[in-house]
Amino acid sequence: MPEAKRERLEKTYGVSRYESGVLVAEQAIADFYETVAQGSDARLAVNWMLGDFFGALNRTGASIETSPVKADGLRELLALITDSTINGKIAKEVLEDMFETGESASAIVERKGLRQVTDTGAIEAEIRGILQTHADKLAEYKSGKDKLFGFFVGQTMKAMKGKANPAMVNELLVKLLAE
Repeated sequence: MPEAKRERLEKTYGVSRYESGVLVAEQAIADFYETVAQGSDARLAVNWMLGDFFGALNRTGASIETSPVKADGLRELLALITDSTINGKIAKEVLEDMFETGESASAIVERKGLRQVTDTGAIEAEIRGILQTHADKLAEYKSGKDKLFGFFVGQTMKAMKGKANPAMVNELLVKLLAE
């Protein structure tokens, strides 16, 4: 039976042989994963379950059955990542809060004001300010020090308290550094 379930998980959800082995180790884990993966990104689901979620279970001494975060709760958290409400870094913080408080992911995001900034105007304004403040680094970048790109990304994320959409930051930086 576990072998058939393993093969089905691999075929249906695209998990690796190793991942399917971990997921079918206990029936409750396999059921939990399938609930999380249904209606969400199956790859994201397996990564989060085997990484951050199992890590939180270990830290708290909880089992899959006694976890304060149920499958629907983890699926909700992953949906917030997928729809760009939060990024992965913020999601890790939210998961920890979910384990501590039992609150839903969306309730924590709202209560703590963790919604990701996707307003290109706000991100662009922040980047322009950083480029102005660090004119010396901008000149170095334009003279060929391409590695300073990471510096500008870091400064932008720091200024926006990690809430800026990283893809938008990169896209806007490329555009503004080319001006």
